[in-house]
Amino acid sequence: MKSSDAHILMVPGLASPDEGHWQARWQSRLKTARWVGSADDPADRGRVEALVAAVDAADKPVVLIAHGLGVLAVASAAPRLNGRVAGALLVAPPDPAGVPGYEAVPRDPLPFPSLLVASASDPGCALAVADDLAAAWGSQFVDAGDAGGLDSASGHGPWPEGLTRFAMLMARL
Repeated sequence: MKSSDAHILMVPGLASPDEGHWQARWQSRLKTARWVGSADDPADRGRVEALVAAVDAADKPVVLIAHGLGVLAVASAAPRLNGRVAGALLVAPPDPAGVPGYEAVPRDPLPFPSLLVASASDPGCALAVADDLAAAWGSQFVDAGDAGGLDSASGHGPWPEGLTRFAMLMARL
């Protein structure tokens, strides 16, 4: 699938990405990409509702690109996405046990292909927890090595490796 054949929804983490963050860079370059959900309150279930509404409003297949807390929002919304999501790139999920409102995030297989990328040195989630989430969700798991939170603070501004992974996911869809 080409990115122009899909609505690409960027689901942010806890904080809105700065302009140097890979997600913001990609959004500015992918012509069908747009932000969905709020990055203000970790316990705000409004991000899940916003994601469901955006997917319901799409007139093309949807591809999700989620970072941090956005990954948990995708997993929470998944049962309500009505087969409209073609695939998802899930990056650096936080440990749900440490996020109020998401402790009981669904562990059912996601109803769409997904790729979960996590780091061995992410301060928000142990690699074993991320691997366990990927297994529960049926996601392909990628260990990004010592990459921190896979964000601007860890030096992942442009993140070309991630863009390559995204292109590989799109080729599978």
